[in-house]
Amino acid sequence: MLWELINAAKDLSRAQDVATVLIRYGFGGLVHALGVGRALERLGKTLHWQRVEEYAVLDTPHRVRRVLEDLGPTFIKMGQILATRMDLFPPPYIAEFEKLLDEVPSLPFDELIPQLQEDIGGDIDEIFLAIDREPLAAASLAQVHRAILKDGTPVILKIRRPGIRRIIEADLRLLNRVVEVIETDVPELRRYHPREIFRQFSQSLRGELDFAAEGRHAERVAGNLAANQDIKIAAIHWELTGERLNVQEYIEGIPGRDLAALDRAGLDRKLLAERGAKAVLKMIMEDGFFHADPHPGNVFYLPDNRLAFIDFGMMGRLTEERRGQVITFLYGMVNRMPMKVVEILEDWSGVIKTDEQALAIEIDAFVDQYSSRSLKDLSLQMMLGDLLAILRDHNLTLPPDLALLIKAYVTLDGFGRHLDPDFNTLVFAAPYLQQLMADRYRPDVMAKRGWRNLIGIVDLLSAFPKELHQLLRASRKGAIQVDINVKGIGQYVDKIDVAISRLTMGIVTAALIIGTSIIMTVKGENAILSLPVLGFFGYIFAFLGGLWLLFSIWRSNKGS
Repeated sequence: MLWELINAAKDLSRAQDVATVLIRYGFGGLVHALGVGRALERLGKTLHWQRVEEYAVLDTPHRVRRVLEDLGPTFIKMGQILATRMDLFPPPYIAEFEKLLDEVPSLPFDELIPQLQEDIGGDIDEIFLAIDREPLAAASLAQVHRAILKDGTPVILKIRRPGIRRIIEADLRLLNRVVEVIETDVPELRRYHPREIFRQFSQSLRGELDFAAEGRHAERVAGNLAANQDIKIAAIHWELTGERLNVQEYIEGIPGRDLAALDRAGLDRKLLAERGAKAVLKMIMEDGFFHADPHPGNVFYLPDNRLAFIDFGMMGRLTEERRGQVITFLYGMVNRMPMKVVEILEDWSGVIKTDEQALAIEIDAFVDQYSSRSLKDLSLQMMLGDLLAILRDHNLTLPPDLALLIKAYVTLDGFGRHLDPDFNTLVFAAPYLQQLMADRYRPDVMAKRGWRNLIGIVDLLSAFPKELHQLLRASRKGAIQVDINVKGIGQYVDKIDVAISRLTMGIVTAALIIGTSIIMTVKGENAILSLPVLGFFGYIFAFLGGLWLLFSIWRSNKGS
């Protein structure tokens, strides 16, 4: 129901901010559809329904991006997550989402000291020899400061902004209620899978708030890449690291975007691109645990053409089963087996009913278009864009882990071309893909996979009698329930509720008028303006009740 949208007074002000920003950029229709406007006006909040005309000339993707920017850190992070969903949004939206910068004015260091001392369990002068009070970087969730420990070790302090979790949790509660309303009342937005996007976003954002988890991610990647001497991962000082503070080794290097400094240092751009791509491909294809955003801003260049990766807040994961599905998908694409590709895509998206024949024809045409080209002439971004356009046309989506995989590949391709314009990720990755496909069909691997499947079948058959017995017992006891959920019924219940309230008020008002008219025929000693007291107040209440009815009807017509 409408009142469920705003059920906590502490979120009321934030809901008004969100509605105001949406209206400003021309999304008042969405505010109406969500019921936010009517809910706020019932609670005494006034909204100005005129959009700002200077924004009317902007295209929709641009206005969406401006909305996210104006709404602050939580929504900027959401936009960055949406930028990974190239399977859901067309290129103009992805391009706008990628423009969202997680940069905010820094907080004075004095405001961080109380929380910092609480996290380290003592006075900062007891732990640190010096702390640079000017941050190296400031983002919506944290600030980064350089410091020196008492033993002279240079470190980096990543300090979470005080109070940011409370703000984010309030925004997540509001977004969760908005998603619930969208799923039931705004069918045209369901194709974007708002529930799945919100789940991915909330998990990612809460994960980024835990700086200890980021430290564990860094250590896991460092362990996986331990044999690669070309890659450096900062060590974590666990005695000082916690949920709100990450203390890690300071790495002296050339920032990934400073190509001029890289050239002055005499480093080999092509070699750096190859070594960075090799490390990320190993994370993805062999380890199944990878940096989801390997752009130049998260890389430092070190002497001897080595690289250091930083910022392990957003990580992608691929299970062994998922990697097998990816290999099967690639096998079907390479060997012109469109129905096999269609089956995998349907499994990934969870769609049971689709036009398989039409999808297979488009997949076959896609393969035919790119199979005739040499690898060096292929553009990874263009190829993925065409494939994802086919998925969007058939309302197919990818699981969040694969969406992050594609995002990582595209970002990796951009990273390589940033260093070497002739670098082609497809050409570089081809040997890895061929080896993975060959390994999947090795006799020992197939035997192992077959044995696991056989054990699964045996377990299923052995459990079947027990499961069937439990089902029959539940049936005899009447414990089997069927829940029927009629989508969209909430809005009709709201309308009935309003109609009943008006009808009740109308009956009460009519009764007051009739009763007052009867009382007026009885003369009494007490009078106001020559009218009996009860009759006078009866007319007053009847008049107010009538005004309420008229105002309620007028406001309803205005909001519809």
